[in-house]
Amino acid sequence: MKLMVVGGGGREHAIIKKLNENKDVEVIYALPGNGGMADDAVCTGIGATDIPAIVKFGKENAIDFAVVAMDDPLVLGCVDELEAIGIPCFGPEAKAAIIEGSKIFSKNLMKKYNIPTAAYEVFEDCDAALEYLKDAPIPTVIKADGLALGKGVIIAQTREEAMDAVKEMMLDGKFGASGSKVVIEEFLTGPEVSVLSFTDGKTVVPMVSSMDHKKALDNDEGLNTGGMGTIAPNPYYTDAIAKECMETIFLPTMNAMNAEGRTFKGCLYFGLMLTENGPKVIEYNCRFGDPEAQVVLPLLKSDLLTIMKACRYETLADTEVEFADEAACCVIMASAGYPVSYEKGFEMTLPADKTGIFVAGAKLEDGKLLTNGGRVLGVTRTAPTLKEAIDKAYAATEQIHFDNAFMRKDIGQRALKAL
Repeated sequence: MKLMVVGGGGREHAIIKKLNENKDVEVIYALPGNGGMADDAVCTGIGATDIPAIVKFGKENAIDFAVVAMDDPLVLGCVDELEAIGIPCFGPEAKAAIIEGSKIFSKNLMKKYNIPTAAYEVFEDCDAALEYLKDAPIPTVIKADGLALGKGVIIAQTREEAMDAVKEMMLDGKFGASGSKVVIEEFLTGPEVSVLSFTDGKTVVPMVSSMDHKKALDNDEGLNTGGMGTIAPNPYYTDAIAKECMETIFLPTMNAMNAEGRTFKGCLYFGLMLTENGPKVIEYNCRFGDPEAQVVLPLLKSDLLTIMKACRYETLADTEVEFADEAACCVIMASAGYPVSYEKGFEMTLPADKTGIFVAGAKLEDGKLLTNGGRVLGVTRTAPTLKEAIDKAYAATEQIHFDNAFMRKDIGQRALKAL
């Protein structure tokens, strides 16, 4: 089979490595891919949001199955366009991807179908939002309505911070059109859990739970990032909580989307907060999380391509989805200065065995692999216990070198304390 994966980061590298385990796979094309995944896929350089070029490539190369892995192309209708020319896809159509593409849509969906989430108000006018904030409870959460590279959420600790966030989004256009409307919502407290799930619109199969580490620095300090590391499973996510989430969140969400005529097929990501009043949805994503995919997929024992095809053809209920009864840890190696400003172009040295190394920001130049992003790569290890997985992941980072490298030294420590 000829496959193509739309995207070019660490998540896509993890997906590609897993798909390559299927013996029927002849070749995987990455659109655009990056220099660090050239051993595992043919990197085309075609932009992930260049839908016409993606469709043209799929047609010319007789692609048998496509995985659209990134939020932007999903929201832009990449799956719709590929399916229209006869290429079956893993990933939701645009009308279902809106669950991530619009915070206002997802919040209103949860309100309509009684899915537990934070209380909220929606604003399309800046003055009205600022007026509301004069008396709103603080801390509060300000969210841009649309996609903002994972950076469109501000947790404001003071009234001034909240007002500044609204002005930046609605007046200064910090996130472009994505911030022209905002959601202001209740600040929830409790452990956070990420649960990725496979769904074909009729069945939901949750994957292993995980815990992301969003802050740039140790002890959860510094700026928010796309994620500095992750572990799985999340010790706060017990069997009892998993059962409650299935009954109150996962199945109701799938059924709500069906009722709205927006059947979701693909990977539906649930960002949850385990509050004293039970689990609540913080956010939905319409695709695998990054870096959550880098710990969840290495624990998957079943064949990923088979599962993805089952999601597309609505046969998930009859398909084996099994995970190893182990733990995984992913440590992100980033460029110093990320997520604000950082230098690129430093040569990287990687070990000969690249198992568990998922490259996010790199390019090949004259046979050399150079850094080309903020998050450069993720190093994942699995083990029978979380402590072993953490120790192995950090030991593996010592075999990787590039100038200006930095990483958090405490990935997984909060989870170990919970255990």
